[in-house]
Amino acid sequence: MAVKLRLRRTGKRNAPAHRIVAADTRSPRDGAFIETIGTYDPRSKIEKIDMERVDYWLANGALTSETVDGIIKRARGGISLYDRRLKREEEERLRREEEEKRKQAEAEAAAAEAAEKAAEKQAEEGEEETEEEQEETSESEEKAEAPSEE
Repeated sequence: MAVKLRLRRTGKRNAPAHRIVAADTRSPRDGAFIETIGTYDPRSKIEKIDMERVDYWLANGALTSETVDGIIKRARGGISLYDRRLKREEEERLRREEEEKRKQAEAEAAAAEAAEKAAEKQAEEGEEETEEEQEETSESEEKAEAPSEE
């Protein structure tokens, strides 16, 4: 008889809850089982599992479903599903803040570059104006000198 550690659905419609059971692989999902070793409620993120019984069944050749394997790994690591979700949300928040800072720095750099170009353009225009002013002053000096010569 092959044994598998898997979920057995309980709870109402649209309100799932599961028991973690050791069951014969040939029995249906919610059918006969050998032993209940824990519970899993995906809505409230609650996981409880008896690790001694899990170790017993794994030592005797039982296989695990993907979901139960994840629950066992989290239980061994001491991280609950709820803690994992909080950690993921915190990492996502930090990533968004970092992205905003990067965009703001890029915008400030672009604004500084535009201001620098504007200053250069204004300086060039200022040089042209000074040349024109020098020409005008030299013409006015010539006109001023011309009446004195007469």
